Amino acid sequence: MKNMKNLKDRQNTPLGRIYFFSLACIVFVYLTIFFIIYPPRPFNTTLMEDITQEALPTKHDKDRRCDLFRGRWIRDLNRSIYTNETCPTIPVSKNCGRHGRSDTEYLQWRWKPDECELPRFQPENFLRLVRGKKMAFIGDSVARNQMESLLCLLSQAETPIDTYKDSEDRDRTWHFPTHNFTLMVIWTKFLVPATERLTNGTSSGDYDLQIDSPDPAWASKLPSPIDYIVLSDGHWFFRKLYLHNNNNNTIIGCVFCSEPDTNHLGPAHAIGLTLRTALHFLKKYNEHTTTIVRTFSPSHFENGVWNTGGTCNRTWPLREGDVDLKGYELEVRGAQVEELERVRVGGGRIGVVDVTKMMLVRADGHPGVHWDNQYMKGYSDCVHWCLPGPIDAWNELLLAVIAGLS
Repeated sequence: MKNMKNLKDRQNTPLGRIYFFSLACIVFVYLTIFFIIYPPRPFNTTLMEDITQEALPTKHDKDRRCDLFRGRWIRDLNRSIYTNETCPTIPVSKNCGRHGRSDTEYLQWRWKPDECELPRFQPENFLRLVRGKKMAFIGDSVARNQMESLLCLLSQAETPIDTYKDSEDRDRTWHFPTHNFTLMVIWTKFLVPATERLTNGTSSGDYDLQIDSPDPAWASKLPSPIDYIVLSDGHWFFRKLYLHNNNNNTIIGCVFCSEPDTNHLGPAHAIGLTLRTALHFLKKYNEHTTTIVRTFSPSHFENGVWNTGGTCNRTWPLREGDVDLKGYELEVRGAQVEELERVRVGGGRIGVVDVTKMMLVRADGHPGVHWDNQYMKGYSDCVHWCLPGPIDAWNELLLAVIAGLS
């Protein structure tokens, strides 16, 4: 009782009131920091509970199988191993911080598989795994985006040498001399040959696709041998396309067309057909080549599309209820997975980096207006991804997949 009386007496003095007020402030600040670092999961970004996941297990940790692509994004305040200032190869158009993006919350998440841990990217481990090898990313500008992310990650261990750039800066090759590792990107719109139709001598935006053979723009440039190929595509297919069979050059179907007596196909169907052609070519190209398909990367335009004022200004991942689980993105992914499984039946070194579902909630990761494209000022980029950003998780998955296939 005497101790309680002394405590009350101290509380009633000016010095005592200051002491207890300071103590209360310290406790409040501590609790605030605790709940910022360990939030009580205000929303669920798992998504996988509501979608049937095809069986695409990846061998992980050598002693068990784990589906790396079923999981959720969790907070991690120390995610990126590089910044826009420490990556010597960061492209101007993906350097969102340089062009006015000041928020950093989109960098404070990591992908957590449900059944295991996905290790933080260690560039030394990746370079050790690919020592003396060659890797090519084949696809559109999002394939380039992933390659640029990998360059930034690896440059924290060894600065690469830029050894080749074509006249349009679409094909690039980098070399890591210490590890004798070559990394390249080969650009292609559709994976198969394509010719744009002209209207009165001007570009129409409509294309004729020859779906039975690979696009020589990439197929003829592959080095031999090539150890790893990361194959992806998709964003060029959302326009009017006419699909031809090389054998007789007849139109077997079209996308977004209105011609009568024509087999009308969706973009997902066309993407599947062209991926089938590419996979069959690569399977015959070199039996020692490992081919990895990266599934479709969602865009996140709101209030329009790229040329009608569409924007992407979010700074936080979407809630599960805000995601369209029946959208075209999952249809495209389904077509890609179907072709992947079809070619897997015959064996071979084939893997997948399945990013579609995990990226549906990451509307916060795009450059938006922070990309400084001199030819498209005023337009938002809601297709590509900031560097650093959520796309870096793709290469954590790529490392795990390559390790599992080795």
